[in-house]
Amino acid sequence: MLEPNFWDDQQEAQKIINESNALKEMVNGYRELESQQEDLEVTHELAKEENDSELKEELEAELEAFTEKLNEYELQLLLNGPYDANNAILELHPGAGGTESQDWCSMLLRMYTRWGEKKGFKVETLDYLPGDEAGVKSVTLLFKGHNAYGYLKAEKGIHRLVRISPFDAAGRRHTSFVSCEVMPEIDDNIEVEIRPEDLRVDTYRASGAGGQHINKTSSAVRMTHIPTGIVVSCQSERSQIQNREQAMKMLKAKLYQKEVEEKEKQLAEIRGEQKEIGWGSQIRSYVFHPYSMVKDHRTNVETGNVQAVMDGEIDPFIDAYLRAHIS
Repeated sequence: MLEPNFWDDQQEAQKIINESNALKEMVNGYRELESQQEDLEVTHELAKEENDSELKEELEAELEAFTEKLNEYELQLLLNGPYDANNAILELHPGAGGTESQDWCSMLLRMYTRWGEKKGFKVETLDYLPGDEAGVKSVTLLFKGHNAYGYLKAEKGIHRLVRISPFDAAGRRHTSFVSCEVMPEIDDNIEVEIRPEDLRVDTYRASGAGGQHINKTSSAVRMTHIPTGIVVSCQSERSQIQNREQAMKMLKAKLYQKEVEEKEKQLAEIRGEQKEIGWGSQIRSYVFHPYSMVKDHRTNVETGNVQAVMDGEIDPFIDAYLRAHIS
């Protein structure tokens, strides 16, 4: 970074700075934990010597907070997959069920947005298609920050909601499904070949909020990869060129993910495993009625505090899944 020609290639320079900041964060995090451990040992000795019940209570509270930070730090060290450190692209698509499923999609959108903000990620909406009456027909989010993909890859799959529908006059119980797709944002270091003749690019007017410029010009971009039928859309940027660049990144991410899943499927067949690759598996149930519970079917982690989960408290589910699959 001290070399005179460091800023000649700004994109490469920014990449090195981001890597440096991530390493600094890990080192500083370790030093902070080391310092806290020493403080806890001193407090422990004092509590023993003076037999102070108030000091013991204080120590227990500090120890609980320390353990939580230590677990979080350990998990960060375990996220060492090839693309765990990358930004993440997350897509939500409601299943059959019209307004009910679309409303469930908007609830998950809020949940993931709140989770991302609490974790310190920058959350951007790349594409948003509102429901006809309520909710969301589809939405694509970009989570910017270190290890965004590493954490969010745990959320890939089908999310199931059971509740009394606010859209049903008879007050009946409904079950809704939303699929969550998660991909790492692909940078220029990863080669994904896309031939120009395999690509169809359409432009259209962006929908929703964004000001006069966005809504009055055909700045939104939709790309279709003809051989695979994969479609991506982006309308978050002000110019068509920026939306085209972002859409190309999204398409590369989807094609890369498809290639990875096909390789995993082939390996599973060679090993004789009956392993389903893709979005088809139901990973978590959110039950609002007749009782309150959110349960992850992969790890059996569950909680009765449904409201906290819908406010973005999903770390226990992510943590349990990642530890089970990393270790």
